[in-house]
Order: sequence, then structure tokens, then C-alpha cells
Amino acid sequence: MKARLIELTENLLFFTRDMKKQFDQTRENGKDGDFFTEVKPFSDKVKEINDQWMVEAIQWVKEEKPKNFHSNQVDSAHEQIEQISIQSFFVKTSKSRFIQTSTSIEYVLNLILSYAEKGEKGCL
Repeated sequence: MKARLIELTENLLFFTRDMKKQFDQTRENGKDGDFFTEVKPFSDKVKEINDQWMVEAIQWVKEEKPKNFHSNQVDSAHEQIEQISIQSFFVKTSKSRFIQTSTSIEYVLNLILSYAEKGEKGCL
């Protein structure tokens, strides 16, 4: 289970970095992404991994009970990932909110990686 969680978490980190690049590109071009050819295919791919990750992460939290980490952080990150996977394609997306959200997502994902890879229940 830990290996699968680590793999899915790393995939989501990769997608989050892609979303940041897409966001920067969208703002630079000043043009929204095409919903059917760009936004939906990307967000569907992210959603598939994100949903699998949530199941694994919630189960991991229940079993491992990592110190200072709770399932509501998984729920929040899951929701935020879905939001920015779409928002990254639109010019009117708030820059400060996008950056804060992506930073929050990366924090949770990196924290899970840290705990899962080290096998510790609380290293921070």
C-alpha cells in the first residue's frame, strides 16, 4: 500500500507542477485553454489519479495515524487539486489564490511522501 501511495503522490506532484506551468503559460498568452481539447482531457487524467490517491491516502492515515496529520488534509488537497487542474487554463484565475492553493497542495503531498518514505509517524 505504501508503494502505491508514494507512486500516486509523486504523480500528483508532477501534475501540480504541470498546472503551475500551464497557469503561467495561460497568463502569458492571455488566452483561455480550449475546454474540450485541453481542459477536460487534462482534468480527467488528473481526476483519475487524484481519486485513487485519496482512497490510498485516507486508508494510510487510518492505519498509520501519522502525528500532526489528519484525513481532512487529504480531503482538502483532493478538492484543491481538482479545482486548480481546471483553473490553470483560465486567464481570470486569481494569481495569488492559485499560488496559495498550489503551495498548500504541494505541502500536503510532500508531507505524505516524507512520512510514507521514512515510515515514521511524525518527523516534523
